[in-house]
Amino acid sequence: MTSANLTRDETAARARTIRLDTVEVDLDVRDARDLAVQTFPTTATLTFDATTETTWIDFIGASVESVTVNGAPRDVEWDGARIRVDGLQAHNVVTVRAHGRYSTSGEGLHRFRDPVDGEVYLYTQYEPADARRVYPVFEQPDMKARWRFTVSAPDGWQILSGGAETGRDGVPGGVRVGFAETLPLSSYITAVAAGPYHRVEGVWDGGGRPVPLGVLCRASLAAHLDADEILDITRRGLQFFEQAFAYPYPWGKYDQIFVPEYNLGAMENPGLVTFTEAYVFRGASTAAQHEGRANTILHEMAHMWFGDLVTMRWWDDLWLKESFADFMGAHAAVAAGGFPDAWVTFASRRKGWAYVQDQLPTTHPIVADIPDLEAAKLNFDGITYAKGASVLKQLVAFVGEDAFFRGARRYFADHEFGNTTLPDLLSALESESGRDLAAWSRAWLQTSGLSEIAVDRAADGELVLTQTDPRPHRLTCGLFSLVDGRLVRQGGVEVDVFEARTPLAGETGRDVDLVLPNVDDSTYAKVRLDARSTDAAAAHLSSLDDPVARAVVWASLWNATRDGDLPVGRFVDIVARHATHESNVALLADALAHTHLAIGHYAAADARGTLADAWLQTCWRALWQAAPGSDAQLAWARAVGAAAARSAARADEIHAILDGSTPAPAGLALDPDLRWAWLIALAATGHASPEDADAELAADPSAQGHVAYRTALAARPDAAVRAAAWHAAWEDSSLTNDHLAATIAGVRAGDRRDLIAGFDDDYFARIRPTWASRSIEIARRLVVGLFPSSDSLDDVDAWLAGNDDAPAALHRLVIEQRDGLARDLRVRAAQPAAP
Repeated sequence: MTSANLTRDETAARARTIRLDTVEVDLDVRDARDLAVQTFPTTATLTFDATTETTWIDFIGASVESVTVNGAPRDVEWDGARIRVDGLQAHNVVTVRAHGRYSTSGEGLHRFRDPVDGEVYLYTQYEPADARRVYPVFEQPDMKARWRFTVSAPDGWQILSGGAETGRDGVPGGVRVGFAETLPLSSYITAVAAGPYHRVEGVWDGGGRPVPLGVLCRASLAAHLDADEILDITRRGLQFFEQAFAYPYPWGKYDQIFVPEYNLGAMENPGLVTFTEAYVFRGASTAAQHEGRANTILHEMAHMWFGDLVTMRWWDDLWLKESFADFMGAHAAVAAGGFPDAWVTFASRRKGWAYVQDQLPTTHPIVADIPDLEAAKLNFDGITYAKGASVLKQLVAFVGEDAFFRGARRYFADHEFGNTTLPDLLSALESESGRDLAAWSRAWLQTSGLSEIAVDRAADGELVLTQTDPRPHRLTCGLFSLVDGRLVRQGGVEVDVFEARTPLAGETGRDVDLVLPNVDDSTYAKVRLDARSTDAAAAHLSSLDDPVARAVVWASLWNATRDGDLPVGRFVDIVARHATHESNVALLADALAHTHLAIGHYAAADARGTLADAWLQTCWRALWQAAPGSDAQLAWARAVGAAAARSAARADEIHAILDGSTPAPAGLALDPDLRWAWLIALAATGHASPEDADAELAADPSAQGHVAYRTALAARPDAAVRAAAWHAAWEDSSLTNDHLAATIAGVRAGDRRDLIAGFDDDYFARIRPTWASRSIEIARRLVVGLFPSSDSLDDVDAWLAGNDDAPAALHRLVIEQRDGLARDLRVRAAQPAAP
């Protein structure tokens, strides 16, 4: 373990001896527009009390010029990650002058040059521990400080931090801006952004306490920024959360900035929330995309209380903010955001993510054991977010919504600006609900894995609910019968489940065609349909009126396919039959994505080509039959792009639409993103040339266009082309995070295993040195993105056996990729023989 990988124990020991008060940061990015300049001056002054004579300050950068302790200069003792500080007194003022490095990986201070206009943009991203890449800090969540930022930058730029601007002065080569001191914050949620960002301003009248609002993006994206919708969601959310939590928004202003080459969906920095600019829709967008953006806006807003006002002590309790924000994002989208189907999307998309993660051998409890920062980085997963949100939804039902929000209010009042652990939250909820939550916590927060719920139909017609890995559930089984060709709900049985078998008293299945456990998606469990119910769903799924019930059925069918219980061919047939009738575009998009994945991963080798051709034909017909300009039409158009990367059956028609010799379907917005998706698909099958890609880039010279262009060139089905892309991914350290992802996508395009199988040995030789030499974000993309999809587990098993001393985070990633490959091979082997 390197000194950069901070451990829970050593940071806890540091927190016991240091009481941090303030941190003053002075950044100078006036030279940022000169890309030859790789570093920037940074100065931090930390004021704190100490009961120790020696400690360390965290900093990962280019150099440390000086360290001053209580006015006295000290020798610089810096190992590249930690600055040793000694001679401490009861009260201390320590100033460190250093140089940080501009980032192209999305970690620390990221620098981006817009190819459209040549402008340079900066923003920070720190979670869990990258503030130390920008200024010297005590990098742990339980050492909060009041922060004062000063930033020098080129004149004419937007210059932002979490606090409000308090003044600016001209300095040689730019302007120097000061910001108001913040309330106590952990280092990982401080933030800075600078550049010629386009800004739209607004205000929220918070009960006579106006909160300034701002929405920002790159200047070249300004025409696509629907700021009015974003501001509307923001006002609705602030109103809702202030009332729900009975605690005024504490951070002053509320800026939201959409930034390029972002590694996450968003980050909750108080006063300066950052989002991926994928939420700035350049072309056509579906209702589900707008719902997803609103959900993310509200998720980050919930963090202003859950996570920022009250923060977990260490990353074990990451769920104390992420599970709550994930739950609150959907809850607020329904209650205040204007998106009544948000829980439908949650049932399909977020829970689907959790179910996959919870079946891996590396699954963990929601309250996880996180010994160090590398483990923390990989814990931002489907369990911490979506499983945690799922069980919180059940907890709200268990204690009652009013009691839950009263408990949250007590939690904020008791722990404002502090740090907490699980017992602190449970105590607040127990006090307000009168419920003992110890058993609930043990069953849901402190265990791993998931139950599989099904209904057995006994010979006498009795219905018995079964579950594996028994847990307490309160759920409803929906009972549906076929009436005039439609599945009509005839009732339901609400039941408390604790054991492996629970009879559904008074109910028989003689006249029930579909028994749907967890029909309202109230609990967290994998649902398995019995044979008769599967047949009913296969024939009549689209006749179900309730979108939540359809979401549960779609999820059950997909899980059965992933487990090898439902043949891939039958799943594809079900999607082909019912997806054209699916009115919820999020469910439609998920069904299409799952079909693409099923064909590529789970279909038997001798059936894959036939399935791929047939699926492309299905997508093509559905595209032309969809209502012009509808969300469904756009979803099917995107599915055509995915399917055409495997099958060339419609290559000529697609090419003709792109070059304008054949009209596109009426109403289809053939925007740059869709054009690139289709062109990349053609490139993957050898039906698009570098000249085609050049022409597309000339038409769309945006940053997104340059990323897609890189994928299109690397996707060509030529062994030499794929080899060059393979080596570039591993060896070209100048690739930004987005350009690396684009290169990896080209290497893997079209599932052309035959073009890259020769690199399997190279992969296993590279991953450990890469983990040691590259940032964790870049190394993770390489380890996951280029894992060999071979026909055997021998190579990965040999690596695991020979590298049991590898860093734990790397070991976890390889184990997870092995599990995915093992599932692929197992499910393929379970497919019925071709007729």
